[in-house]
Amino acid sequence: MEFLLLLATPIAGALTLGWFGARRFAPELNALFSLVTFGAACALTARVIAHGKALVAHEQFFIDPFNVFLVTLTAFVGLTTALFSRPYMRVEMTHGRLSAGRLRLYHAMYQLFTFTMLLALTTNNIGLLWVAMEAATLSTVLLVTLYRTPASLEAGWKYFILCGVGIAQALFGTILIYFAAEKVLGGGATALLWTHLDVAKAQLEPRVMSLAFVFLLVGYGTKVGLAPLHNWLPDAHAEGPTPISAVLSGLLLNVALYAVVRCKVLVEGSLRSQLPSNMLMGFGLVSVVLASFFLWRQRDIKRLFAYSSVEHMGIITFAFGMGGPVANFAALLHMTVHSLTKSAIFFTVGHAAQKAGSQIMDQIRGLITLSPTIGWGLMLGSLAIIGMPPFGVFAAEFLILTTAMKQQPWATPILLLALGVAFAAVFGRVQPMVFGETTARRLPHPPALLPVFAHLAIVLMLGLFVPPYLADWYRQAAIMIGGH
Repeated sequence: MEFLLLLATPIAGALTLGWFGARRFAPELNALFSLVTFGAACALTARVIAHGKALVAHEQFFIDPFNVFLVTLTAFVGLTTALFSRPYMRVEMTHGRLSAGRLRLYHAMYQLFTFTMLLALTTNNIGLLWVAMEAATLSTVLLVTLYRTPASLEAGWKYFILCGVGIAQALFGTILIYFAAEKVLGGGATALLWTHLDVAKAQLEPRVMSLAFVFLLVGYGTKVGLAPLHNWLPDAHAEGPTPISAVLSGLLLNVALYAVVRCKVLVEGSLRSQLPSNMLMGFGLVSVVLASFFLWRQRDIKRLFAYSSVEHMGIITFAFGMGGPVANFAALLHMTVHSLTKSAIFFTVGHAAQKAGSQIMDQIRGLITLSPTIGWGLMLGSLAIIGMPPFGVFAAEFLILTTAMKQQPWATPILLLALGVAFAAVFGRVQPMVFGETTARRLPHPPALLPVFAHLAIVLMLGLFVPPYLADWYRQAAIMIGGH
């Protein structure tokens, strides 16, 4: 029942908002559907905690400790972003940047995007996983191009082409896995079910599986934003509506990386070698280094934090590549705190850009004077994302670095250098935006930033104390992902 409600609610939301998405009550309706989805995710989580992993709908769907916490995280960020978008999109309408038709499209596609993310996370069928990722691409292209400006249309086209080519590589990798599996499991849908593939992974043809992983990593790695496949990401974040920047950074990148890790488990079990791990570490390290230096060149605030997402997804990918209980635990923790922190940052950035009338950082000054809530939200979010203690990002990065010192000592100085460069770049850009001099007038009313401080409070708590039930999820998932 909980699972049916989880997937049916966003579909019903997309259909309903396709009709009523331009009405005055549409933002509240969007938030209500997101709230029901979050409630269903919590109920499903409670069921998994009580009864363990579950197969649903004739084994087509599978819930385990790895995906259940991502389902809850996705539903939670989806809810808080829907709450944030209520006042934000109304201001966009007031400024004439949106028409009623585009607002209806926004609300309908938002719910459809939520559905595709939850479908990708819960499906047991790796073919359906590919379909869900492709559907996520198509729905978010329409959201990235919502403003219909030349820059947004160019960003949407780049996103569609690059991710379309990437997802085609992932399709070929999926076909190769089926080709290897049908010799062991027989033809039909069974050869695409992850639970069956996991049991038989040691019998799958190693050469075919290694080739499949190359295509899958390139394909889904494009969606993760791993360098050098990341070119779509800064443009899509900068030109789309701010709520979409929040869910792209906070949710889509996580789900794409989830797909990569699921495939890694199968391929590593078949090869009994470190090739998948080495590839993940390589892509991850290149992403961290490249993104940290690109941060210095940015003038647009949303592009700055888009490159920050590339950097953090690189760190997480590197941790999954190292493998082992501690590195996997740290990677899962980092996925959680990055989603919460980065979405909170985009919430504050959206309000700051609306007030300044520009996303150019040199034109945004004195936020602490104009609106203390925006100023402190951006400052605290930035300190959290660059790894300042006691926030959760620091705890996750500390675990990753100490594990790297033990397992991959050659990579530790590279990571430290890249993290130091990123720290200086982000702090150097944000500090004058928050504390700089301004002649603008103070906002008459403080903006609604409850989602921002709710996210940052959770990130702070996870830096100081991980609740036992959450730590158990992470541990179970870390062991299941395996590695060295």
